[in-house]
Amino acid sequence: MTNKTTISAARDGLLFTPGPLTTSRTVKQAMLQDLGSRDTLFLEAVQDIRQRLLRVADLSADDYTTVLMQGSGTFGIESVIGSVIPPAGKLLAVTNGAYGRRIEQIARVLRIDYCAVSDPEDAPSDLDQVRQALADDPAITHIAAVHCETTSGLINPIEAIGSIANAAGKTFIVDAMSSFGAIPLDIAAAGIDYLISSANKCIEGVPGFAFVLARRDTLVATEGWARSLSLDLLAQWRELERSRQFRFTPPTHTLLAFRQALLELEAEGGVVGRAARYRANYATLIAGMRALGFQEYLQPERQSYIITSFVYPNHPRFDFATFYALLHDRGYIIYPGKVGNADCFRIGTIGRIFEADVRGLLGAIQATLEEMGVALTPVLEA
Repeated sequence: MTNKTTISAARDGLLFTPGPLTTSRTVKQAMLQDLGSRDTLFLEAVQDIRQRLLRVADLSADDYTTVLMQGSGTFGIESVIGSVIPPAGKLLAVTNGAYGRRIEQIARVLRIDYCAVSDPEDAPSDLDQVRQALADDPAITHIAAVHCETTSGLINPIEAIGSIANAAGKTFIVDAMSSFGAIPLDIAAAGIDYLISSANKCIEGVPGFAFVLARRDTLVATEGWARSLSLDLLAQWRELERSRQFRFTPPTHTLLAFRQALLELEAEGGVVGRAARYRANYATLIAGMRALGFQEYLQPERQSYIITSFVYPNHPRFDFATFYALLHDRGYIIYPGKVGNADCFRIGTIGRIFEADVRGLLGAIQATLEEMGVALTPVLEA
């Protein structure tokens, strides 16, 4: 007989990941309603979602609008990159991780002219490099950067990059996939023209669509630039404005869940309230992991409270695949690492989880280490 808790259909494991996330029971229950894509109730839900997203972002409907796009967050990124850069335009990608590099890959596949300034995965974007790239290449028309690089958990200086972009008259695109809804950001003051995020991140919905907060006048000026039919951002917006409908079949159940998730975000105190819970989760995790002998990959001042990369301990009995499987058996799901210059694993502190859940994870990690025969020395705080 074992004392491990095996995940069953009656008890989902807790997802300590950057998304998909553990969601509330009420968000799950919202998906139990079947609505047609042209049903009046569904169209009202779509309109309500679009309006509530602007309120979450504290944006004026006179200046900004919301476009919902079927698919994962990467679909949303590709819809923007592929729709808003003119044929003669050029993109500057500011990268320091896999998701910044994905922006480069999208541009390359779509045959969009681009260049990149790249920093190490454990360092925030170098503003001098951005300025120099703009000075060296006047053909650049657009700048794209990642707010929270999910590869490592790194936070980039988006406001400062936006200031540079605005001063140079460039259109500014921000991948806020893992940050929107939990890390306060003044989108208008940062000069952001397009901000992209996903339903299954800090809003705590389920996967199925991405959304774009777009400056109205900038979006309207993109007529004829889209390189895709289904990912045409302007066409999608126009149909949502005209009929409140998607051009192609929408993920109806996912949207109903997302509306419920937005209501729960508001009830928690909006971005500030959710940030407070995530910060508390993060603080509990860091203190506990250090006590167990794990060291973070990033310096604390560069780390978000969204997801944290931990370096593999230097112990002959530590094997990540075994570590992961034993935690999974106990009902806790973490993420493998994605940085290129270190062996790491990642633990997210977002979703419908609380400090008690983090303490449960820490207890499971301690029991797992004991089962593996891995004894580590606590890490002293710097």
